[in-house]
Amino acid sequence: MAILLEFRGELAALGSALIWSIAAIVYTHLGQQFSPLILNFTKGWLALTMLALTLLPQVASGHTLPPYAITLLMVSGAMGIGLGDTAYFAALNCIGPRRSLLIASLSPGLTALLSWRFLQETLSITAWIGILLTLGGVVWVTLERSQPEEMRTLRYRRGVVMATLSALGQAIGAVLSRAALVNSPVDPLWSTLLRLSGGTLVLFGWIIVKRQSREIPKPLHPKQVFATIAITAFFSTYIGIWLQQIAFKYTAAGIAQALNSTSPLFILPLALALGDRLSFRAILGAITACSGVWLLFQSR
Repeated sequence: MAILLEFRGELAALGSALIWSIAAIVYTHLGQQFSPLILNFTKGWLALTMLALTLLPQVASGHTLPPYAITLLMVSGAMGIGLGDTAYFAALNCIGPRRSLLIASLSPGLTALLSWRFLQETLSITAWIGILLTLGGVVWVTLERSQPEEMRTLRYRRGVVMATLSALGQAIGAVLSRAALVNSPVDPLWSTLLRLSGGTLVLFGWIIVKRQSREIPKPLHPKQVFATIAITAFFSTYIGIWLQQIAFKYTAAGIAQALNSTSPLFILPLALALGDRLSFRAILGAITACSGVWLLFQSR
C-alpha cells in the first residue's frame, strides 16, 4: 500500500494512458460517422454532466475553490483540450498521423522545460533519460504501424504549425494544471471539472466559427451510438482526465506528461489479442519505452 501511495502520480498517468488506448479504438470507429470537433465536444459535455452530478453534494454543502485555481484550470483546459486537441486534429488532416505524432512528442519535453522555468521543478538526469527512452519507444512503435504519407497532397507548413501548436498547448495546459493542483487545496476531481469546462467552451467556440452547430445533435441518434459515446466518455474523459489530474498533483509535470503519452504501448497487447502479429521492431520499441518508464519510477 505504501508503494502505491508513493507512486500514485505515476500509476495514475499510466492508468489514464491505458484507458485512452482502449477509447482510441472506439473513437476511431465513431470518427467515421462524426467530425472530430463534434465528437470531442459531445464527449466533453457528457463528461461534464457526469462530473457535475458527482460534485453536486459538495456544492450543496458550501464547498468553495480559490479564484486563482479556477482561473488556472479553466485556462489549462482551453489550452490543452481546446487548442491542443483541435490543433492536433488539424495537423492530422494536413500532414498525417506519422509526422503529427513526431512533432506532438515534443510536448513532454516542453512541459518539463516550462515547469522548470515557471514552477522551479528540476528533473534528475535519470528522469530526463527516462523521458527520452519512453517517448523514443512510443514514437518507434507508432511509426512502425503507420503508412507513409504522400507529401504532394499534404499542406506541409500548416500541418507543422498546427502540430507544434498542439504540443505547446498540451505543455502549457499541463503546467497550468500542475500549478493549480500543487499551490492550492483543489481536489483532482474538481480540477477535472474545471479543466474540461475550459476546453469544452473553446470547442463550442470553434464549432460556431466553423459553422458546424447544426451537427451538434447528430451524435444523439441512434440511441445505440449515443450510448456508446456516453459510456466511452465516462471512462476516457471522466476517469481518464481525473487520473491525469491525479498524476499532475503527485508527480512532476514532465514525468506525468511522458507517462500520459504511452497509450500506443497499451494498444500492442490489444492488437495481439485481436490476431495481429507484432514485428520485432514494435516489440523492441515497447521494451525501450518500458525501460524509460522504469527509469522514471526510479528517478524519485
